[in-house]
Amino acid sequence: MISPPIRILGIDPGLRNTGWGVIESQGSRLSFVACGRVKSDGALDMGNRLRQLHEGLMQVIADYGPHEAAVEETFVNRDPQSTLKLGQARGIALMAPALAGLVIAEYAANLVKKIVVGAGHADKAQIQMMVRVLLPASQATSADAADALAVAICHAQHRGARALRESA
Repeated sequence: MISPPIRILGIDPGLRNTGWGVIESQGSRLSFVACGRVKSDGALDMGNRLRQLHEGLMQVIADYGPHEAAVEETFVNRDPQSTLKLGQARGIALMAPALAGLVIAEYAANLVKKIVVGAGHADKAQIQMMVRVLLPASQATSADAADALAVAICHAQHRGARALRESA
């Protein structure tokens, strides 16, 4: 018996641009649904920039109805101020799907790269190329959207492996 497809929202948090990508996973089959990025206006104060990210992600969730979400973990920058700002954007990336009642998984950037490209230190061009290979219908025109699709692909692979372990 084939289980119904699971719709997964991948999120690549960023204060300027938060990438998002929606895929469907059914067994080992992946299908592209949509992708894009939510932008915040750098001229606004921090609270309003975070509000823009929240509203944008909530709209994506309302438009595409994902069942689960996957968020890339924050890495530490050399600049503590940048790390703090990224952490605030990541908080929004976790809160929006939580408010929608979605199951949320988190993945380290190196793990996402290893799953999608085969190397934990792949660059953005390699990620974009492999996302196009794995999801031929993908229209990821930005690195943020491609990274978000990569996070969703990573989650699909991990949830599939977990399901196999549980059924064994």
